[in-house]
Amino acid sequence: MATHDIERPGATPWLLSIPALLLFVGLLLVPLILTLMLSFRVFSDTEGIEAAYTLNNYLEVVTDPYYGAIFLRTAGLAFAVTAASILLGVPETIILARMRRPWQSLALLVVLGPLLISVVVRTLGWQILLGNNGVVNSILQALHITDRPVRLVFTMTGMVLALTHVLVPFMVMSVWTTMQRLDPQVEWAGRSLGGSPIKIFRRVIFPQILPGVLSGSIIVFALSASAFATPALIGGRRLKVVATAAYDEFLGTLNWPLGASIAVLLLIANVAIVMGCSRLAEHRFKHIFH
Repeated sequence: MATHDIERPGATPWLLSIPALLLFVGLLLVPLILTLMLSFRVFSDTEGIEAAYTLNNYLEVVTDPYYGAIFLRTAGLAFAVTAASILLGVPETIILARMRRPWQSLALLVVLGPLLISVVVRTLGWQILLGNNGVVNSILQALHITDRPVRLVFTMTGMVLALTHVLVPFMVMSVWTTMQRLDPQVEWAGRSLGGSPIKIFRRVIFPQILPGVLSGSIIVFALSASAFATPALIGGRRLKVVATAAYDEFLGTLNWPLGASIAVLLLIANVAIVMGCSRLAEHRFKHIFH
C-alpha cells in the first residue's frame, strides 16, 4: 500500500497532461507531419499529386530567384514590423505603467481593444485610411505637404503600418508583464544619486525590461513573418509574401506539394531566426548582468 501511494502522485501529472498532449498532437503535430510528407510528393499538371516522392519541390523554391525575393521581402517586413513595434510599444508601455487609475485601465483597454476585432476588419480599415482618397492623403494634401496622393496601398510602407498596428499590442503585453515586477525604489535611488531620466532609463529601466522586449519581439516577428490577411489585402498581388505565395500554390495552381514545401521552409526559417536571436540575446544578458 505504501509503495502504491508513493507511485500514484508521480503518475498524476502525466495523466492530467494527457488531454492537452492529445490536443497538441491532433491539432498541431499531425498536420505538420502531413504537410511535411506532402511537400515531398510529385506533382503533375495532368495527373495531380502522384504517389512518388522527390526533392524537386524544395530545389525549385531554393534555386528560383522569384521565391528568393519573396522570402527576402518577408524577412524585411518582419524585421521592420518588429523594430516599429519596439519603438512604439516600449515607450507606450512605460507611459501606461506610470498612469494612475482609472486612466491606466482605460488607456490599457484602448491599446488592447483592437485585439477584440478581426484582423481582416482592421486591415480593411487601414486600406480605407491609406487609399488615394483616404484620410491620410486628404490630411497630407490639406496641409500642403503633398500636391498629389501618395501611394500607400500595395506598398511595403503600407504593409508595415498595418501590421504594426495589428501586432504592437503583443509587444505592449510582453513589456507590461515585465514592468509589473519592477521595483520603483530602484529608479528613485537612481534619481536621488543625480541620474538624468535618459541615463536612468538606459542603465536601470531598460536592462530590467529587456526580457519582455525580447519575448515581445519574438512574438511579433513570428506573427508578422507568417501573416497572411494583412499582406494579402494591403500588399495585393504585387507584393507577395511567403504566406500568400503558399496560398496561391495551394488554391491557384493547385500544386499542393510546392505550397507545402514553401510552408515548411517558412517554418524552418522562422524557428531558426527566432532561436538564433534568442541565443544571441541570452549571451548578451550574461555580459550585461555578469
